[in-house]
Amino acid sequence: MTQKSQPLVLLVEDNPDDALLALRAFRQCGVAAEVEVVTDGAAALARLSDQAAPTPDLVLLDIKLPLLSGLEVLRRLRALGRGAGAPVVVLTTSCEEHDVAEAYLLGASSYLRKPVDYQQFSEIVRDLMHYWLELNIPPLPRSGT
Repeated sequence: MTQKSQPLVLLVEDNPDDALLALRAFRQCGVAAEVEVVTDGAAALARLSDQAAPTPDLVLLDIKLPLLSGLEVLRRLRALGRGAGAPVVVLTTSCEEHDVAEAYLLGASSYLRKPVDYQQFSEIVRDLMHYWLELNIPPLPRSGT
């Protein structure tokens, strides 16, 4: 089994400005990671279902996406066998109780509201990256899988 040189983060974000801000915040947070961006729910599901592609160490998922909603992506992702245990952090502008409850019911690892202020957003990204990619101990792969 080969080790990845850097953790892989899949950012699912349809707003190009938010994606650029997130990428900037990732660079500034001090956690080395490769970040891959997809811009709609169908592309996210296709990427996460791709057996030839590496499984992300962290998925940052917006809810309001074209083609498939983030909640539908989460529902289908958790139904997959491969990569179904990858942490999925919902990072969205929605704070509707229904969205929060549904995200957790579908297996979200965390739910965070994107702040409008860039400084606050950068701090959230730094904390997310630090926790999920440096502090958190992911489940070990099962033998024979």
